[in-house]
Parts: sequence; C-alpha cells; structure tokens
Amino acid sequence: MAKERILAVDDEENILELVEHHLSREGYDVTCVGTGEEALKAARAERPDLIVLDLLLPGVNGLEVCRRLKADAETAAIPVVILSAKGEEADIVAGLELGADDYLTKPFSPRVLTARVRAVLRRKVQAPADEETPLKLHGLLIHPGRHEVVADEGRIDLTHTEFRLLHFLASRPGWVFTRYQIIDAVRGEDYPVTDRSVDFHIATLRKKLGDYGSCIETVRGVGYRFKE
Repeated sequence: MAKERILAVDDEENILELVEHHLSREGYDVTCVGTGEEALKAARAERPDLIVLDLLLPGVNGLEVCRRLKADAETAAIPVVILSAKGEEADIVAGLELGADDYLTKPFSPRVLTARVRAVLRRKVQAPADEETPLKLHGLLIHPGRHEVVADEGRIDLTHTEFRLLHFLASRPGWVFTRYQIIDAVRGEDYPVTDRSVDFHIATLRKKLGDYGSCIETVRGVGYRFKE
C-alpha cells in the first residue's frame, strides 16, 4: 500500500525538520518547502494527500496559499492543517473560513500534530451519513428530519445547537474532531465561536442525554468523538 503523502510548508528549517521527523516516523511520505510559491507549485505537481501549512511565509502568505488552493478545482479537495504562531481567534477563524480543515498553534506538540493529521486523513476517506437519514446508535434514535432525539425513556429536548452538535458527532462515530472543526460544522446565530462554548455545549448535552452522555468521549489534547 502506498504511503500517504504530506506537503509541509514552513520558512523555519527547524520546524520543517521536526514536522518531517515525526510524520515520517508515523509512516507518511513528507515533502518540505519553505515558501508560498513553492507550496502552490508542489501542491499542483504532486497532489499530496494533506498539506501542513504555516501562515507567516515570505512572498505569498499562508492564508493566500490556502485561498488559492481551495479556489482551484485541481487542489480544492486537498485537506489543509494550518500550523502557525498566529493564535488569535480572528486568525483561526480566518483560516477555517478559507477552507482549512484544522488549525494548530505554535509551540505545538508533535504527538498532537500527528493525531490531527490522522484524524483529517481518516475523515477524508470516509463518507458521512446522509444528513436526512435517522441514526440509531447505542440506543439513541437521532432523527434530523423531525429534529428530535429519542432514548429509552422518551424524547430528549435539545436546543438547535445541541441537536446539530450531537448529529454531527453521531453521524461519524469514532472520528475525532477538534473544537474548531465542531464550531465550523455546527455554528449558527446562537453559537459563539469560542473553545469554551464547545465545552459548555458538550457538558450540557451529556447531562441531557443522561446515561447516554458517555457516548460522547473526550480525546485529551484533541477534541471529542461519538463512541464507535
């Protein structure tokens, strides 16, 4: 089986060496470049399975690289994990809104990076459940058309955001999602874009689900998943 190919983009050589070392050790084929122009050229020529992208690049910056990749039909489907020292909420939201699949801030844990990369690649190759198909998992019936959740003791009343969060996680059992991926998938007018709001909604959702609350698992240092 061919190795999955990753393009790492950063103008700091020590960061590239660190990324290459840890991802190669996980079995990935890693190519490293140091500028935005090289990233665009390599992405179009090599069609990597995933790109780890810094934002503070000489010449074409990382956000522009991401925008061009997602605007090009030939590269739009390549997942992008941003790895940047720019950790303000506005920077993270900007990256995700341009189509990045995840966002990790420096300094970073190599173990967390490899976990995020695995999660994004796993999500790429598996199709989500039909958005209108009822889900029955671990005794819970989640019906998107009726916007209701039914357990052994009857219907569970959830807010719009709580229902979308539960349906998003349950439609992909076993997949691990970061808080920012959850935000991007379920946010609405009643959903403030912060890490803490995700944790708050998860806590209240678990409480409302009662014994089924344990189906939503915390993956330390990464995010949340619905029990497979």
